[in-house]
Amino acid sequence: MGVSVVPTASKPSQLLALLALNAGRVVTATALMEEIWDFRPPRSRIPTLHTYILQVRRKFQEALADCGGISSKDILITRRAGYLLDLDPEDVDAVKYDKLSGQGRRAVNEGDNETAARYLGEALRLWRGPALADVPCGPQLGIEAMRLEENRLGDLHLRIDADLRLGRHYQLLGELATLCARHPMLENLRAQYMIALYRSGRQCQALDAYQQLRATMIDQLGVEPSPRVRQLHHAILTGHPAMDDPSFVSSWEPASLAS
Repeated sequence: MGVSVVPTASKPSQLLALLALNAGRVVTATALMEEIWDFRPPRSRIPTLHTYILQVRRKFQEALADCGGISSKDILITRRAGYLLDLDPEDVDAVKYDKLSGQGRRAVNEGDNETAARYLGEALRLWRGPALADVPCGPQLGIEAMRLEENRLGDLHLRIDADLRLGRHYQLLGELATLCARHPMLENLRAQYMIALYRSGRQCQALDAYQQLRATMIDQLGVEPSPRVRQLHHAILTGHPAMDDPSFVSSWEPASLAS
């Protein structure tokens, strides 16, 4: 269609987001009301919900103006218990992301780093900011946004590890520098940055990256970095042979750095 169907009002957009994340499945009227009113619906909840559904349908109808024979009621369908958004689930970015993420994680488990980096990279490129950033989140959307953000961070770690195993440490330096600046206390990202710096011939900068992490954690949390990251720092300091092994990444086992 090429036309935005997102309502400008907050509650209709919230309703549409929940329907989209459940594309092809009925979302009960009760679930919709719990989401948009956070378990405290007004007395007029039923007619007000119908009004919001009507607003969403009008947005669809505007977008369907040049699609003869198709009605908004063919897309947002009323069912006995609630409503169904009749779209291919893969037309929803969050659903498409989950599929690509699953393919990438399976490739990681199979040791296929090239395929893992490709699928996880495709999944991560679907993101254009925080999950549901422009939608008010009630209890259900809040949980979904949290799940998506955690999966995104996990997939990012896995994709970078796959790239490190493929010897792409030079290409990762700029991305990891930015990520560490945005997430100064995420140890796995800092560990990946330290490994990439060391393999790029920047041992001093790798050691400095550790000191920055340590200073931030002590200042903000009053704790030292984890034993694993301290062990990595020692390996970089002493030039441990494992540091040049492409299979050695941020998910290493402590025994791999044993003397």
